Amino acid sequence: MICKQSDSPSGARLLGGLTATEFMRDYWQRKPLLVRQAMPEVVPPLDPEELAGLALEEEIPSRLVIEHGNTAWEVRHGPFSETDFAALPPTHWSLLVNDLEKFVPRLRFLLEPFRFIADWRIDDLMISYAPPHGSVGPHTDAYDVFLLQLRGRRCWQIDTRPVDPENRLPNTELALLKKFEPQQEWVVQPGDLLYLPPQIAHYGVALDDCMTASIGFRAPSQKELLGAWLDDALSHLDPTARYTDPGIKPQKNPGEITYEARKRAIALLREALAVDDDDLSSWFGRYVTEPRAELGGLYPDAKTWKKEELHHLLAQGKTLRRNPAARLAWYAEAEKVHFFGDGEEMCLLPNHRDLVAYLCNEYEYRGDYLQNSEQEQTDSLLLWLLQRGVIEPEDEND
Repeated sequence: MICKQSDSPSGARLLGGLTATEFMRDYWQRKPLLVRQAMPEVVPPLDPEELAGLALEEEIPSRLVIEHGNTAWEVRHGPFSETDFAALPPTHWSLLVNDLEKFVPRLRFLLEPFRFIADWRIDDLMISYAPPHGSVGPHTDAYDVFLLQLRGRRCWQIDTRPVDPENRLPNTELALLKKFEPQQEWVVQPGDLLYLPPQIAHYGVALDDCMTASIGFRAPSQKELLGAWLDDALSHLDPTARYTDPGIKPQKNPGEITYEARKRAIALLREALAVDDDDLSSWFGRYVTEPRAELGGLYPDAKTWKKEELHHLLAQGKTLRRNPAARLAWYAEAEKVHFFGDGEEMCLLPNHRDLVAYLCNEYEYRGDYLQNSEQEQTDSLLLWLLQRGVIEPEDEND
């Protein structure tokens, strides 16, 4: 079973003695929190050379941020080459590699302690490496982030005051600040953890060879949600439905938009926008579990699975596992359970709630547990997931 932060005294060490409930009430999206030795036993799961090796891979997102003075910053995007790294200066740069829990699943252990926050909110695990003076500059982020020091020392400065929209360097994708006056400053050691809510200005500088894990949490904006919903709604509209006005009276003034015309147009729009809370809830579940297109390479080639193959697999006691790029979520109502896998939905009977919760909570699934579940709808659900590559048999060589 998953070991994650709880309200137990032993689980509270991660949050400096706070329970998860206390942290979410008093700090989450409210104010920063520094926890000394939140994970005292942590060791870097990768060395700098391994991290650089991952940045050579075309499918793994990576960036180099190079400082050329206080107001001059260069951002390069991977994949990189060994020549790129050999040409770097000895100081004042950072390598950042994203989505590591998807491409290197064993690194997921760094996310597990934070799963007292909903999975759909977790964006990714990023690990950065920087030599002395390496940084990405003073900036703000639009999301919550936990910054876990893995190696070396880093000086963090923060400013909790609102950031003036004009206080931005032009022509940079890093949301860098022109002026930054810190209110607080800390030097963190391996095992220390810093939580920052969105829009808190912060500036981290490596004091020596330094590695930091960043656990980021996405929060879709109102604009993103509405745009995505409208795109989906448009795709389902009848393209032949048009404004119609049979039986209208002749216009006295051709420039007038009559009340009747406005009423017909508004009715056409209201018909297109008609949606209830149940429909929006279902759409939201599909939206937050949609897989990212650039992660398609992590999915196996399409295969048609038969029920007999599934039963044989489970009878052998084989373990199934979730694809590292897949997103799963669920919610229950009185008469059905809504299960979401990679942007698609399946509705199940209420007696499948435990199974759905198990699939969403775990990453590896025991064959004997699945075999003992309610068989008919369980078969349909597992075949649905297998055929989409959302779950897959564990590799014999793993």
